[in-house]
Amino acid sequence: MNLFAEIRHLIIATLEQMVAQDALPATLNFDPITAEPPRDAAHGDMATNAAMVLAKPAGMKPRDIAEALAAQLQNDPRITSAEVAGPGFINLRLAPSVWQNVARQVLNQGTDFGRAILGAGQRVNVEYVSANPTGPLHVGHTRGAVFGDALASLLDFAGYDVTREYYINDGGAQVDVLARSVYLRYLEANGKEVAFPDGTYPGDYLIPLGEALAKMYGDKLVDQPESEWLDHIRDFATDAMMNLIREDLAALGVEMDVFYSEKSLYGTGQIEAAIASLEAKGLIYEGVLEPPKGKKPEDWEPREQTLFKSTEHGDDVDRPVKKSDGSWTYFAPDIAYHYDKVSRDFDMLIDVFGADHGGYVKRMKAAVSALSDGHVPLDIKLTQLVKLFKNGEPFKMSKRAGTFVTLRDVVDQVGPDVTRFVMLTRKNDAMLDFDFDKVLEQSRENPVFYVQYAHARVASILRKAQEAGVEIADATLMDADLTKLDHDAELGLLRKLAEWPRLVETAARSNEPHRVAFYLYELASDFHSLYHLGRSEDGLRALQEGDAATSQAKIALSRAVAIVIAAGLGILGVTPAQEMR
Repeated sequence: MNLFAEIRHLIIATLEQMVAQDALPATLNFDPITAEPPRDAAHGDMATNAAMVLAKPAGMKPRDIAEALAAQLQNDPRITSAEVAGPGFINLRLAPSVWQNVARQVLNQGTDFGRAILGAGQRVNVEYVSANPTGPLHVGHTRGAVFGDALASLLDFAGYDVTREYYINDGGAQVDVLARSVYLRYLEANGKEVAFPDGTYPGDYLIPLGEALAKMYGDKLVDQPESEWLDHIRDFATDAMMNLIREDLAALGVEMDVFYSEKSLYGTGQIEAAIASLEAKGLIYEGVLEPPKGKKPEDWEPREQTLFKSTEHGDDVDRPVKKSDGSWTYFAPDIAYHYDKVSRDFDMLIDVFGADHGGYVKRMKAAVSALSDGHVPLDIKLTQLVKLFKNGEPFKMSKRAGTFVTLRDVVDQVGPDVTRFVMLTRKNDAMLDFDFDKVLEQSRENPVFYVQYAHARVASILRKAQEAGVEIADATLMDADLTKLDHDAELGLLRKLAEWPRLVETAARSNEPHRVAFYLYELASDFHSLYHLGRSEDGLRALQEGDAATSQAKIALSRAVAIVIAAGLGILGVTPAQEMR
């Protein structure tokens, strides 16, 4: 039940009646009309812009429309008042019974309360993490993994058919570097003294791979030319790193539906087919690009190349897809990969990139627009950097130096639940400070603790009620006399619960799962405030001694809060706490 959508439907139905009464012209578009919480809660429960957006097309004054609409809305039993404000906004107040019924709806639907049909089964591909298989995932990958996974869960909750996908970058030069780095560890395992040249991966995580190769081959590969071992060690090392990455993701609670190999695009005709598709549309040509201002990108050459007319699809400049020597640029396999996505009949694509891929957004959107003839939208979400702190000192990472902080380091220190929630306490494109000490604090300033404590507090209330002999099954609470929830603080908490279905749709439309974390903190705050108020006002306590009926009404509200918190945490991939230790 989306109460805001319900009242919006009432407003539109009332406007349609006014059209039938010749009070409004018949050609009006009602789509821009909204029903949403007012900016100032003192103005009412909901506000609508109906009169403001209809005034110009109707050729009428907004206040005239507002006054006529408000008068008719007040005939509905759910509306206790409809007041015209300012130039023509209408502020609505709803009957307490409307809010009280929200608790009953939550108890009836359980954690499915708020589940939306917004997506209408549309197929959406969410690609995230997609780290090079050259080492364990670092903290930057962690944020991308958490964000992408929460976004996928949010879209699923909003009614989309979601595929979670990891693109394995195993076709570039970096996997050759990995192979050479592992070979050096193999030489070490055979008692050789080695030095790691610049550009190789000297991290300790490759030592076990070198030792494994030494057990497999002994010293047979020592002093052998690269041509004798490169291909095999590359495959061996890539598989080992992907196993490690899968284990890291599992520790974070992330499971992918698809792992797609870049290497599978080479030698199979798939890159050629993608470029041919663009060529058939007149978007491929031979030419020389103007020298770029500032730093020259890797794919620029001062000679003729095969170019993609990406400017025809919103890019700033055309992009090379084939170098002058006939080899593919790094952009070509990415085009082919997205061509494959489009061919899999997804209705929408979402790519989650790291902050360093900002320059890649326009060209990738142009490619998908061209490949799909504009039918498949691509949304690219950038996740900004994470700054790690401990004891006030910053943690620094350097992948090539082998001193970076891994995903597993973070999870081992604070656990997957804390990691996931904290990573979603900022919008994805904002910098995030992650302090190992603060995220474990038991205080209001720590959002993950505050939300978990609210859920655990409700669990404690239920245990105490059961010990007192109060029946607390959801079916029983659903039949409780909820008119007893008549205090302003209780009604305020019910209003916050009613916002949940709307919040899900808003967050899903904008692909912003952090909104869920923000909402949960606000809901927890309202619940804790009511709980503390009960210490000074006996009538607000969940357990009313000797009055089972009133206790059940109060407990029904607490239980509804816990259900919505559990649903929200489920989207974030966090396990609700039953007790705090």
